[in-house]
Parts: sequence; C-alpha cells; structure tokens
Amino acid sequence: MMDTLKYTGAKKSSTYLYLVCLVAALGGFLFGFDTAVISGTVSLVKNDFSLDAVSEGWFVSCALLGCIVGVSFSGKLSDKYGRKIVLIISAVLFLASALGCMLSNSFTELIIFRLIGGLGIGVASMVSPLYISEFSPSRYRGMMVSLYQLALTIGIVLAYFSNAYLANHANDTYAGGSMHTIFSAEVWRAMLGLGALPAAIFLVSLFMVPESPRWLLLKGQKEKARAILIKIDGPDAAVTEIKAFEEQDDSDDTSLKELFKPVYRKALWIGLLLPFLSQVCGINAVIYYGPRILEQAGFTLNSALGGQVTIGLVNVVFTFVAIFTIDKWGRKPLLFAGVGGAVISLLIIGALFALGVTSGPWILIFILAFISCFAFSFGPVCWVVVGEIFPNAIRGKAMALATLSLWIGNFLVGQLTPVMLEGLGSSWTFWLFAICCSPALWITWKLIPETKGRSLENIENYWKETYKAKA
Repeated sequence: MMDTLKYTGAKKSSTYLYLVCLVAALGGFLFGFDTAVISGTVSLVKNDFSLDAVSEGWFVSCALLGCIVGVSFSGKLSDKYGRKIVLIISAVLFLASALGCMLSNSFTELIIFRLIGGLGIGVASMVSPLYISEFSPSRYRGMMVSLYQLALTIGIVLAYFSNAYLANHANDTYAGGSMHTIFSAEVWRAMLGLGALPAAIFLVSLFMVPESPRWLLLKGQKEKARAILIKIDGPDAAVTEIKAFEEQDDSDDTSLKELFKPVYRKALWIGLLLPFLSQVCGINAVIYYGPRILEQAGFTLNSALGGQVTIGLVNVVFTFVAIFTIDKWGRKPLLFAGVGGAVISLLIIGALFALGVTSGPWILIFILAFISCFAFSFGPVCWVVVGEIFPNAIRGKAMALATLSLWIGNFLVGQLTPVMLEGLGSSWTFWLFAICCSPALWITWKLIPETKGRSLENIENYWKETYKAKA
C-alpha cells in the first residue's frame, strides 16, 4: 500500500480511496467473524462445560456486554485522539481475544477473553463506519459505508465456512498435546482462535492509512486535511469541502448535550431507534443460534452448519444490492422494501413452525428471504444513516450513543433467544421478532430524511433549517 503519511503533492486517486476504505472495513470483517463464529461453538462449549440455558446465553452474550462497554468509551476517545488510534486499539483487542479464547483453561477465562473481544467489536462497530463516512466523498458515501457491511457479511460467511470445515475434520488424526486439544478434542478452540489472523492483518494495515480529514479539520490541521481530500476527490472538491466545513456555525457545543437540543431531536430519535430495531428484528438470533433453529426444523448438526453457510452467502450476495443502489435509489426506498420483506418473512417462518411444517426446505427458504431483505436494507443502510445524520462537532460521541443502542438490542437478543426458544417455542419467537421489526417502517416514513448525495455539512444544515422553519 502506498505511503499515506506523505501528504505533500497529493493527487486524486480512486485506488487510494478504495484501499483506505477497505482497510477501515476490515473492522467490519472482524466484527462479523467474531459475531458469527460463536454459532458453531455454542453446542460444543455447552457440552464441554455442561452449560444450562442461562449459561449458554451468557457465553453468547457476554461479548455483547463487552461491546456495550467498548462503544461507551470509543466515541469520546475518537473525538479526542482521532479515529485511527482508536481503530488500532480495537485491532489489539481482537487479537488478544482470539488467542486468549483458543488457549483458555476454564470457562471463566473463556468468558473474560470473550469480553475483551466484545470491547474490540464495540469499538470497531462505531469507529470503522464513522471513519469511512467522514473519509468518503458525498456522492460515494453510501457505497463506501456499505463496504463496511459487505466486509461484515464476508466475515460472517467465512466464520461459517471455517466452523463447518473444522467440525468436519475434528476426527482427523493429530499429534497429541495442544494440537489434538485445539483441532480435535475441543475444536471450538480452533474456531475461536482463527480470528487472530485477520486481526493481525487489520492491525498492521492501520499503520498505513491516514487520519480522518474531518477530524483533522476539527483539530485545526487544515493542510493535512487538504492534502488527503485532494487525494480522495481532487483539488476542486477539496476546496469545496473545506469551505463548507469553515462556513459551519462553530458555536455548537462539543459535548453530547448538544444532541439533546430540539434542533437535533429527530436525528437523536433516528440514531437511537434505527440501530436498536435492526437488532431486535432477530437477525442475530439467526446468526448466533442458526444451527439450533435449523436442527429444530429437522436438519442434522452438520447439515445445519451447511445451511448456516448458505445463510451467510445470501447475506453477502444481497449486500451488493445495497452497494450498487444506495447512492442511486436512496436510503429510504431500500429501507421500505427490505424491512417490509423482513416482517413478512418472519411472520411466515413463525407460521411454518406453528403448523409443524419442519420437513423439507421451507423454513430455510424463508430464513434466506429474511436474511436477503435485511442484507440490502437494515444491515448497510443503518450504518450509512447513523454515520451521516449527526453534526460534525459531536459526530463521534453521537454515533457512539447510536451504536450503544444497537448493542443493547443485540445483547437482549443474544441473552433471551435460548430462553424464548425453550419457553415460547420457535413460532412465537419469530412472531415477536416481526412485531419488533415493524416500527422501522414508520420511522423511515416519518423521521428519516433522504440523504443521498448530500455532504455531511449539508445534512447538518438541513436539521437547522427545518427547525427554524417550524419555529
């Protein structure tokens, strides 16, 4: 990769833009891999440690608790010290977690390293899309931020592939000692430890990318920001971006209480509700507990893991729909189509379980329909919207609050899904997910403005002008 620390004499380079955004998107890959790899380990860890339903839920959701903590401090740190250094911290946490989980000597140690991994996920889930949103030209921003979601889905599907491969080869002959324990007797260790490789790649790559130009502008480092903007989009666009930034009202408070003012009230509600609903719609119930759900639908464990791989592939393929259309069709049409389709799919899945239609491919088909609808709407569009609706001065802190809302919803789903499957049954579990998903249609209709092609400064001015018009 080119030396991005040499800003002098910068020229426009599309390759540069894509490379930097792809490095930042690796945070999404690790997020997806670490989130999904757990699905293949749940039953194995449950058997090895004799876990009950509550402990099983804790094993899955403890990382989500770490995410909540990670998000809580990442916004303030990224606003103070920069987006890049906080991403480096997340990479170190990912690496420590993968190695620690692989080598843990007890369930308690396993939980501790899962919590550390959760910290890394929480940090990356906020700062990676934030960095890409600030780095990308406005006409490409939707596509570039969607690359983060694409990397996330690729991380998920590679976790499924690696889980299936390691599970199918667990009975292969290995030498005694640690190799036998990791790859055969307790193969879940290899599943969790494999994340160390992409974490190391992410860590090394981050030292070769620049800081966010908008963060540099906020800190008064105008020349560094100008050189980066020229390399991203050319000199004319750089002049326009810097002029728009300098014309912003700099009287805004830089504390989070600025977000609670009436002028940004709609942005606050969008930032809190859209991420939360994107999780309680049940997407991660399928990601975390997909093999168990498919087993209840009549699949064997190995075929359930294979079905999970199919789910992951569909997730990747339909994310491309968002990448190629979000800056052309806009954010709102994708949300309307995807959320509506997700609700219908969830209702049908619940009905199939209620009617006892657990033979044949029907449940898997409608799970795939749900995943595809999520993949081109809720998944990428949520990250795009929350990355662009907040004012420059507090974008890091505000996006941390939005991402915290996402992880609270994720934690609830991870912790409660096993209990719901046992207590309510599969049918009511999916019907509840449909009920929780449907308010996003109203939010898209009433609250979310169309932001395609708008600069971040233009979106910030939109909130102020709309508020003045109503005052």
